[in-house]
Amino acid sequence: MMKSSTGWTIIGLIFVVYIFLIIEVSAEVKNIRTLSDVIDDHVNVRDITLSSNSLMLDRNGDVISEIFRDENRVYLPYDELPALVIDAFIATEDQRFFEHKGYDAIAIVRAIASNAKHENIEEGASTMTQQLARNLFLTHEQSYNRKMSEILYAHEIEKNYSKQEIIELYLNSVYFSNGVYGIEAASRYYFNKPSERLTLAEAAFLSAVPNNPSHYDPIKHSDRTSLRQAWILQKMLELTFISEEQYEAALMENVTLTVRQKIDLHSDYVTYIHQEFIDLIGESEGFNHKFNSTNSDDEKRLIEQSLNERVQDLLQQGIHIETTLDPFVQNLAIKAIHRHVPEHDIQSSAVVIDHQTNELIALTGGKEYQKFDFHRGFQMYRQPASAIKPLLVYAPYLEEYQVPIQSTINADNLCIEENGKPYCPQNYGGGQYGVVPLSTALKHSYNTPAVRIMDRVGIDTAFSYLEPFAFAKVDSDEHRLASGLGGFTYGVTPLELTRAYTTFAHEGSYHKAYGIKQVTDKEGNLLYSWDQKEIEVWSKQTNDKMRKLLAEVMTTGTARRAQVNTPYSGGKTGTSSDYFDLWFVGLTDQYTTGVWVGKDKWSSIAHISDRAPHLEIWRELMN
Repeated sequence: MMKSSTGWTIIGLIFVVYIFLIIEVSAEVKNIRTLSDVIDDHVNVRDITLSSNSLMLDRNGDVISEIFRDENRVYLPYDELPALVIDAFIATEDQRFFEHKGYDAIAIVRAIASNAKHENIEEGASTMTQQLARNLFLTHEQSYNRKMSEILYAHEIEKNYSKQEIIELYLNSVYFSNGVYGIEAASRYYFNKPSERLTLAEAAFLSAVPNNPSHYDPIKHSDRTSLRQAWILQKMLELTFISEEQYEAALMENVTLTVRQKIDLHSDYVTYIHQEFIDLIGESEGFNHKFNSTNSDDEKRLIEQSLNERVQDLLQQGIHIETTLDPFVQNLAIKAIHRHVPEHDIQSSAVVIDHQTNELIALTGGKEYQKFDFHRGFQMYRQPASAIKPLLVYAPYLEEYQVPIQSTINADNLCIEENGKPYCPQNYGGGQYGVVPLSTALKHSYNTPAVRIMDRVGIDTAFSYLEPFAFAKVDSDEHRLASGLGGFTYGVTPLELTRAYTTFAHEGSYHKAYGIKQVTDKEGNLLYSWDQKEIEVWSKQTNDKMRKLLAEVMTTGTARRAQVNTPYSGGKTGTSSDYFDLWFVGLTDQYTTGVWVGKDKWSSIAHISDRAPHLEIWRELMN
């Protein structure tokens, strides 16, 4: 009886322990993580994306700039990959690709035996999936730890992607030396043609490179590449990917490299478009609103950093930035500047806007301009001198008082008290001309009439007419009479001023001209475009009067040398104090063009003013 009682006690204890173990094990099982979960902590296998070159195109659809940093890659989907290239890699890298699940056990055993025999890691037995895992997530260190990680990652890739998707990723990620990634970029770089046009011999030649990119560099070691090419062709023949006739013909074909350099044209214009693209993303995705809504410098820096990161992310997605560049006009502007400003220490910038389509078709950054250097077209702020008068003085006056252009104004010297101090401007050379018509005052660029007009209109009222143009460095500190003569603290850029003058071509309404027409993805789907806004600055009646006044500047005024044979032309010159800057901004029926000439470091260019290079450049462009 006692034995029986003891037995039941032991059974009871065992049962309690069993229940306890079940509870504990169950708790531990809940904490057990799958291999996929562990891998996900290190890499995102389920969302593999590869960078792709972005393109910038001119108005004709021609590429003017290929945009990439470290990896030159043109991404191709599976159905566009050449079958010859797929066959070449399967024949030489992974013959059992469509059978295994990421790793080839038979090949691994064979490699281990070979490595043990040689007491070194000489065979890797990597499948294409393993190579893809290594290219994306791992280093190229030769160790069994790296090999084990490679196998685990490859297994996860096979679980999440089809064989076709793996081939697509592999052939777009594999390295072909000289900074080139993927078969399409390799074909364009080494043979200057798309991969779909590769011959069998060329396809095998390129397929040789990734096995050891430095050893088989086609440019430095083409003889080695050719040897491996022959071996690849032999493998393709053995697996019946090609016929005997194809094999013999490919061996006989002379493979000739046609190395193509990165497309990078029109550096002046392209540099500007990079900045306009940042502005477009900032405006489209709300970065600009956030930036303008905070007064914290730290927050502004973070917003700018986020914006730049977003821009770089987009540029790695293979987007197409379609611009309005007219290559002919761009090249003409550069040549005209060199022809009329040959002095090495004097610079110039030209801006050409097709105001009929509201497009920026040309923009120069300076003589001998290098990409991403300081750009005199949109980064340089200079005093506009009298070129500002039509916008800040005469148009506001006509709009506010509705006076006829035959009305008169005093052109003698004057002194006006401003902020408790006398302001006594003079005309150029100290001349006094009595009472003159408005047209005379403007076409001869008299200073004292402009000051009298601005004083009558009111400084704040006059400056309200500049607000639609959003001159970046013209603020309330500039609200003084001297600004009516262009005497700003910082000034305006040639691009800003030329854009503002397009108002005279749009019946008094301002349409900001851009260089980016639209941004699309690789398939042509629209991603971004500018929201074209129209702002009425002054009435059509005022605008008609201004066009007549500006036309007289060219027929009988300071811009006579800029006359062109067009139905309409009009504009305004500007010469800053001591001849630091020469300006002319004018328009025809189709174009609004601005030209600036000066030195980077403010100093006089009076010795070339008689040649009027700004007018000569403008006339050559408009003719």
